[in-house]
Amino acid sequence: MKDILKKTVIVFLMIFGFTLSSTAQVKKKADKATEEWRYEIDAVQTGTQGNYLIKVWSYSKKPEVAIDQAKKNAVHGIIFKGFTGTQSVPGQKPLTNNVNLEVEKEDFFKPFFADGGKYMKFVSMSTDGAVAAEDRMKVGKEYKIGVIVSVNVANLRKDLEEAGIIKSLGAGFN
Repeated sequence: MKDILKKTVIVFLMIFGFTLSSTAQVKKKADKATEEWRYEIDAVQTGTQGNYLIKVWSYSKKPEVAIDQAKKNAVHGIIFKGFTGTQSVPGQKPLTNNVNLEVEKEDFFKPFFADGGKYMKFVSMSTDGAVAAEDRMKVGKEYKIGVIVSVNVANLRKDLEEAGIIKSLGAGFN
């Protein structure tokens, strides 16, 4: 009886260890994809005041990784890239035009964009993570996944201003 119990525990521990290992590998791939900041942003519609409703196109060899990174990419894009508009939705400039800001303020941005970091306070998925068939494309060996998200730009700007990362609107453009 003890042998069966020992073998069961060993098998359970092996399965648990394998699960942790594979989860860690997916996380590493997600972190690498984030560090490369490969994404595109399209205007979707005008959100409530202080919010942008945008579609973020993220790239990864695994669709799940691209979906997971969409929120991070959206906030990064609002801060550093901005997006062009359409006939019905105006484009937006980035919150900063300092191309070196992310490197200069690395002590702030590294934890800010870490998994579960502060960026999560300013973004939500408007489709609960569901991806329409036309928003999932195979491009070479990887996927291009489009996810619609809402970014609370007013609160994001306020937080970055209070942290001294960007200048307030009244102080001129950063």
